[in-house]
Amino acid sequence: MKLEKSIIHLDLDTFFVSAERRLDSKLIDKPLIVGGLGDRGVVAACSYETRKFGVHSGMSMKVARQLCPQSIVIKGNASTYTKFSHEVTEVIRSKVPSFEKASVDEFYADLTGMDRFFGITQFAKELQETIKKETYLPISFGLSTNKVVSKIATGEGKPYAQKVIEAGSEKSFLAPLAVNKIPMIGNKTFQKLLNLGVRRIETIQKMPVEVLESVLGKNGRTIWKRAHGIDNPPIIPFHERKSISTERTFNRDTIDMIRLHGTLVAMAESLAYQLRRGNKLVSTVSVKIRYSDFQTYSKQVRIPYTSADHILIPKVEELFKQLYSRRLLIRLIGVKFSGLVGGHYQINLFDDSEDMLNLYNSLDKIKNRFGEHAVMRAAAMDAKTIGRMKNPFNGEPPIVLAHRKQ
Repeated sequence: MKLEKSIIHLDLDTFFVSAERRLDSKLIDKPLIVGGLGDRGVVAACSYETRKFGVHSGMSMKVARQLCPQSIVIKGNASTYTKFSHEVTEVIRSKVPSFEKASVDEFYADLTGMDRFFGITQFAKELQETIKKETYLPISFGLSTNKVVSKIATGEGKPYAQKVIEAGSEKSFLAPLAVNKIPMIGNKTFQKLLNLGVRRIETIQKMPVEVLESVLGKNGRTIWKRAHGIDNPPIIPFHERKSISTERTFNRDTIDMIRLHGTLVAMAESLAYQLRRGNKLVSTVSVKIRYSDFQTYSKQVRIPYTSADHILIPKVEELFKQLYSRRLLIRLIGVKFSGLVGGHYQINLFDDSEDMLNLYNSLDKIKNRFGEHAVMRAAAMDAKTIGRMKNPFNGEPPIVLAHRKQ
């Protein structure tokens, strides 16, 4: 007899806010906003106390302050949140054999078969309690037969959710919810569905799959399956060593610092774009040098999670300066970003303005449409051979290439 799947989704409650409250207990139960401090700043996270005033993440700080003038505004610290994220990861690692770290504050694990030894719901509650006890960070969970329903359940039960959707009841649980509760339905798709008169998941459940496909293309079938609670994306086991890298072997060994610098900037810029494109953040930066005598050296540094050029490029430049000490001709240089997790640009919003956020969005849209080299930094203009045509996070195995020469 085939065992029914049991997939848990864990999501830290207002993670940045909870982290600040862990650091300062006086902030508990107070209206709190984390983000850029100036009027051009952006809200990265906000407490439940501010949400009833209409404050939400992603809005401008100026508007948020007007909506909730009594709120306490904190710039936030990416290093602190990265550290706390690692703490939660280690607790989960010690309790479950395999898990997926979907972002800095979100996890999945397959608990199938655990009922033979231990009640799954009881285990989930004890894991939730252990995380709170050991990290002082509240976390919610949803439990069902697949990742999608579990994620939606967590959202419906927050804060401190303990939402269990029994096998067979997925469809009835989803039916009354708004269609944009389905993961992968963004603003554009939501608007298309609203134009069709589709507001509730129940309406999708009653539609033939072909109708949804004709309106939304190939995504229509996935959304239809998710509306029925029958989509089963796999758990992708989390490994700290996930990485993305690029390196270049020069046709002639060189000591041309302008050329070397331009190549490094182009590498870091290209990799950072791939991170944002794949909705990833990086926590370790490495630089490698191979000299003309084939001696190879590398240096790495841990950083707060990020996917921003203006943070990553200076780190790469700094590592190269520390590493390049032999004053020999250089044969090869490489850049590697590792310790990847899922997550978007939000974690950098403490330091950046709305202008910076809009700039990245605009640049990435141009690159997505016209190619990676449509917009480049001046320093990287002579290194146009650097760049990837394919998204390295599209689930396909990487293409193994010999070192591309330049």
